[in-house]
Amino acid sequence: MEINELKEIAKQIRIDIINEVTSAASGHPGGSLSSVEIATLLYFDIMNIPAPDDPDRDRFVLSKGHASPLLYACLCEKGLFPREELLTFRKLGSHLQGHPDMNKVPGVDMTTGSLGLGIGTAVGMALAGKYDGKKYRVFALLGDGEMQEGSVWEALMAAAHYKLSNLTVFVDNNNLQIDGRVSDVMSIYPIEDKLRAFGFETVVVEDGNDIGALRSAVTDLLSRECPGPRAVVARTTKGKGVSFMEDQAAWHGTAPSREQAEEAIKEIMEG
Repeated sequence: MEINELKEIAKQIRIDIINEVTSAASGHPGGSLSSVEIATLLYFDIMNIPAPDDPDRDRFVLSKGHASPLLYACLCEKGLFPREELLTFRKLGSHLQGHPDMNKVPGVDMTTGSLGLGIGTAVGMALAGKYDGKKYRVFALLGDGEMQEGSVWEALMAAAHYKLSNLTVFVDNNNLQIDGRVSDVMSIYPIEDKLRAFGFETVVVEDGNDIGALRSAVTDLLSRECPGPRAVVARTTKGKGVSFMEDQAAWHGTAPSREQAEEAIKEIMEG
């Protein structure tokens, strides 16, 4: 797919994220918006998913499960459910819960929410694929704040030990979490050095919201012959695409008002 096409999809996904959290009057827009280019690249350019239940499909695990508006927007754009269903986000009886549920939403490969657990299941999926002789790949998206969880590092250690060359981990490095800057709350830096020390072939994308730069780095990484797992550290901006949300911890888990949503959508469309 052409870069301009991917950019247009990313715009629609950002608009859908804003509409979801505004409709619910709750949710997590900041980290959903920062990860848009990562998810857009994976779902519309990298991953092979002939059908959501195809046993040989590539898998995606949203380890930072609170960014469910992002995942739902991608699955909607893939045609797995109609766009109007996005407006039921977090409402009683909706299958689009605050955290993704693999038993209720088509296309969700793993139920996530408790930080630090999704990456473990991604490692398990990749290990199962190796044992079964399957060619599918597993992609996982971690938050940088999530990397403060000890279980993350246990999972990464296992991935390297079992030489899971079918696993690629993305880190949404926007340096903000609900309590402030990751570097102040509990620094996990330097992320890339730690990933390499844990046995991951690692690349850093200095502007993870530049989908062209991101695709170039990811394509190169996936083309390499690696004996073990891969990782992409994408430096992103929390709330990317909406100027009043950008790089603001307050928008980690706060929904915009109707007026703010209109302003945000206008800005995204003009961006």
